[in-house]
Amino acid sequence: MLVQLSIRDIVLIDKLDLAFDRGLTILTGETGAGKSILLDAFSLALGARGDGGLVRHGAPQGQVSAAFELAEDHKAVVAAKAQNIETAGSLILRRLQLADGRSRAFVNDQRMTTQALRAIASELVEIHGQHDDRALVNPGTHRQLVDAFGGLNLAAAEVRAAYARARGLKAERAREQARVEKARGDAAYLRHASAELTGLAAEAGEEAALAERRSTIMQAEKVAAELRDVHATVTGEYSPMPALSAALRRLERRQTQAPGLIAPAAEALDAALNALDLAGQALDLALRDADFDPRELERVEERLFALRAAGRKFGVPVDALASLAEKFAAELAAVDTGEARLSQLTQAVEAVEAAYASAARALSEARKKAAAELDAEVTAELAPLKLEGAHFTTEFRIEPEGPDGYDQVEFWVQTNPGTKPGPLMKIASGGELARFMLALKVVLAERGSAPTLVFDEIDTGAGGAVADAMGQRLARLAARVQVLAVTHAPQVAARARGHFRIAKAAAGQGSGVATRVSILEKDARREEIARMLAGATITDEARAAAARLLEGAR
Repeated sequence: MLVQLSIRDIVLIDKLDLAFDRGLTILTGETGAGKSILLDAFSLALGARGDGGLVRHGAPQGQVSAAFELAEDHKAVVAAKAQNIETAGSLILRRLQLADGRSRAFVNDQRMTTQALRAIASELVEIHGQHDDRALVNPGTHRQLVDAFGGLNLAAAEVRAAYARARGLKAERAREQARVEKARGDAAYLRHASAELTGLAAEAGEEAALAERRSTIMQAEKVAAELRDVHATVTGEYSPMPALSAALRRLERRQTQAPGLIAPAAEALDAALNALDLAGQALDLALRDADFDPRELERVEERLFALRAAGRKFGVPVDALASLAEKFAAELAAVDTGEARLSQLTQAVEAVEAAYASAARALSEARKKAAAELDAEVTAELAPLKLEGAHFTTEFRIEPEGPDGYDQVEFWVQTNPGTKPGPLMKIASGGELARFMLALKVVLAERGSAPTLVFDEIDTGAGGAVADAMGQRLARLAARVQVLAVTHAPQVAARARGHFRIAKAAAGQGSGVATRVSILEKDARREEIARMLAGATITDEARAAAARLLEGAR
């Protein structure tokens, strides 16, 4: 419920802090005292359109805060937590209105868009008046109200879930259908291309390896003759190694006779022989590597050119041919398996559509039963409100399947016997609309209502028994939800638990006038109700009548 409303520098309100309790709270005062300003300020905190003209003259900005205490599972708390707002069982909606027309919205001091603020506030407060264009008179809400009245929210959620599943499966089937149809159109090409690439059996890195081997073979062909000639020189018939070996042996036989002279030369000859031996080994290896089969070059070039031709044909690098072959194989498999998958999806769609249709039909029947009970209860409330010949009905119109089932629901009324019934907003006059709305809210109080209801002068033009009946119903309503009502009817005011009087007073220091709000208790409250009865001059008779109203209300 709403526990506190704080207003700063809004129109005629310079500073105002109001605390609210459960039950019915009444706001009264002379015309022009500022009751509408207070409601406009409250609406601003709930996300209504901002306007720089709302800021008090001379002030740079105005501000309104509304504090609510709520259960942790309340829809508004859940919505706030979904936006990562800490709640601890309370929400403070705050709106900062700048004089230049800009405004800022906050929930528990966390900045957010006005739209997000309005979405949370819609779960907290409903404001109703004779010309209200929200809530009950909006046909878009009537189906939800019938569901709430009949306890059908869970059934409606199941219908929405079945509808969502059907839409999801239909979308998946459409995607699969498009994929298979495309694969069918490309099937001949895919089969040819897949067979070609499968036969080619390209491997990643194969092109580079083949190119390197081709280069090696071609270079080896050019140097092989030189390698053979040099090899013959080093190791062949005319190799210097035998002569050098013989020379070394002769020196070694004489080394004991003159070691100082012979040893250096012998060591040099030995090193030369070792070098020639190593050179011979290197030449052997080079000749072995240069020895190739001419047919190998042909095979390497044939494979390399085939791979590169395939890459050009399919427009991909040679190294991508292997993955392209896998892709074509998968698309061919889709052609082969797609029909089975489509058949499975079609069966699944048919099953979930049947489940949706069954749930939607059951929900429609339950809605009609709940609507009949709602119509009877609302109509029973009309006679005491001086709408004896009026009837309230819930009209159903079948619409194509949707997330909420097959039903389009709208509240209709017949104001007098013999007149043509029609939509609530079109048929009822301002005063009648207020009474229909009150009757409906009394019936829906615990099943389709925000925790705080605000009624703005719905008793305008009503008096005597009608006003008293309205007061009784507001009091009954307030036993289940918090009710705030702006009223000019003493019969309504007498039934309140809390009473605020709104008046204008001097703001002080030459600042003009400001709206002031007083909490009325006992004698002051009786005096205010007497004023509402008598007008400008309060008589003893009016005070006595006010006392009787208060006593009767208790």
